[in-house]
Amino acid sequence: MKAIELKHPLIEHKLAILRDKKTGTKEFREIISELGEMLCYEAMKDAKMYETEIETPMEKMKTRKINEENYAFVPILRAGTGMLDGIINMMPNAKIGHIGMYRDEETFKPNVYFFKVPKGIENREVLILDPMLATGGSGLDAIELLKEKGVKKIKFLCIIAAPEGIKVIEEKHPDVQIYCTAIDRQLNEKAYILPGLGVAVCLLFRNNASLRDLDSE
Repeated sequence: MKAIELKHPLIEHKLAILRDKKTGTKEFREIISELGEMLCYEAMKDAKMYETEIETPMEKMKTRKINEENYAFVPILRAGTGMLDGIINMMPNAKIGHIGMYRDEETFKPNVYFFKVPKGIENREVLILDPMLATGGSGLDAIELLKEKGVKKIKFLCIIAAPEGIKVIEEKHPDVQIYCTAIDRQLNEKAYILPGLGVAVCLLFRNNASLRDLDSE
């Protein structure tokens, strides 16, 4: 599936603030959350709904709802949790899992140190959350871990993506739909995205983050 890049003046405006090295931690966190919410909105366009009846202050009416129990959101630790706040505002009853990874600074490959998902994950549609899709290594590992658990429908939500990472995911897992707010130019020699967001995870978790937790995969 071809990656879906969200195009909207508000998204472009928010990204401009997010990319600016002068942007403070509080504002950075808030925008990551807001963009996560926008990505969720787009990714849920095909959500299956069921008919139900409610009562307004004026009368009863038939309407439709989403069964939130059919969905799970799985952020890649730790930067992915920054996107989760906005998404929970929209889907408060969806299940949450976590995948912990850190990047080997010599090989640029991810190492998994934590994996926990809710029971019955194989019966849910899973949306993976990670602000940056760079080499695609973390994305691949996350997708494969979930497929090993029997998950059949997976979507990958990220703030920015490099063409290299998109290509890797599309070639290995063409059934996984990628959603992003921007496709950036390329990776540099250290496999960081250009122009990128900078060290996003350190901004999100300035008090307790280190480069060991930087995904950028």
